[in-house]
Amino acid sequence: YMRVSVTDRCNLRCRYCMPSGITWIPMEEILTLEEITEICRQAAALGISKIKVTGGEPLVRLGCTELVRMLKALPGVSQVTLTTNGVLLAKYASALHQAGIDAVNVSLDTLNQAEYKEITGFDALADVMHGILEAIGYKIPIKINTVLLHGQKETYVKLAELAQKYPADVRFIELMPIGYGRNYEPVSNEVVLKGLRETYEELSPDNTVHGNGPAIYYKIPGFQGSIGFISAIHEKFCSLCNRLRLTSTGQLKPCLCYGDGISVKEAVRNGQQEEVRRLITKAVMEKPKGHSFENAGMVTEYREMARIGG
Repeated sequence: YMRVSVTDRCNLRCRYCMPSGITWIPMEEILTLEEITEICRQAAALGISKIKVTGGEPLVRLGCTELVRMLKALPGVSQVTLTTNGVLLAKYASALHQAGIDAVNVSLDTLNQAEYKEITGFDALADVMHGILEAIGYKIPIKINTVLLHGQKETYVKLAELAQKYPADVRFIELMPIGYGRNYEPVSNEVVLKGLRETYEELSPDNTVHGNGPAIYYKIPGFQGSIGFISAIHEKFCSLCNRLRLTSTGQLKPCLCYGDGISVKEAVRNGQQEEVRRLITKAVMEKPKGHSFENAGMVTEYREMARIGG
């Protein structure tokens, strides 16, 4: 499973990611869509069958929907999904559907309009909700990803209720100490689960398969979707981690926690297919035993998530 970043650019300024913006990477340093496709072709030849397109915000990259179409056509690729902040999702939902997208994850941290603007820097909550509804209208499977900056029960209960109102899973993700995320204390998913149990006494484990990641799911009677928890800080799941990251500049990252990586940009630009496969294999074999997010002093990745790939 490979997460592929197509850009470091974003149309929001989330407090825990890049509140003041960042200096954009020059486009000549960014992989072209054709180069991304070729790297994924070689990854698929090695057995990496599932790809998630990320950013920054992937939908601000011209040609993003065409990239989805190109990736879907690759031999050995069984699934192509996308993670977005949802602001442009209504505009591109039809094109994503036509390109064959298998699922979309939407990042949404609050349903309070004022709080959304405070977190993201923009008054775009209505655009995100419109995008979610458009995607659902095309029967694109939706997951809503939430990173809580505070443990107020009202916030996470209202977000969970989206799984009641819509056929969408809602997942709570613990904030990792990367970039500006170092400035915040992560809200433990144990707190969220306890609060949801108090509100929904019939909440029970959901053991059905919901995707490729480490989320633990629960179901609530009467809800169309499930509630998921990705607890990187308080419940390490490194032994089950099956993901590799490709940054927009062509660096393969075996683990999000550490700053080291392996560049495949030169190899792909020189048409060296065997070298690309060798470097991908090397990156997989160098995945560490575990991350150190619980000890911020041992985290060596200092870049913003937008530069790494969300």
